[in-house]
Amino acid sequence: MSAVSRAGGTSVRVSVVLDTVDPRAIAGFWCEALGYREAGDLGAFVVLAPEPGDEGPVVILQWVPEERAGKNRAHLDLHPADADEHVARLERLGARRIGDPVTELEATLGVRWQRMADPQGNEFCVVTDPPPAAAQEGT
Repeated sequence: MSAVSRAGGTSVRVSVVLDTVDPRAIAGFWCEALGYREAGDLGAFVVLAPEPGDEGPVVILQWVPEERAGKNRAHLDLHPADADEHVARLERLGARRIGDPVTELEATLGVRWQRMADPQGNEFCVVTDPPPAAAQEGT
């Protein structure tokens, strides 16, 4: 039985919620990082969404009183067309690299990623996907 049939024949809409001590301060960064637009400001929540006609989950920046402590238990993986340029652009916006690029799957799958942190320390990765021909060979 597939997940779709167990859910009654329809897919489940997903929103991604990021906790932050200042949703307003981080909204511009995440709009740029994702290519999203701000869809609403509800004070304790800033809602980001894909541009009209684009697909992707809604991202909600949720106010919490405490700073992030420890490692994220979940994170976003961003898959831009040019990962190196995206990393450089995000650094100009206040993100920072965490360590060296992770290359353990580059030789076998053509995939590598750079761990990063947004200006408030929330971790995410920028992924270099394999070229289209390499991705088809792996299937």
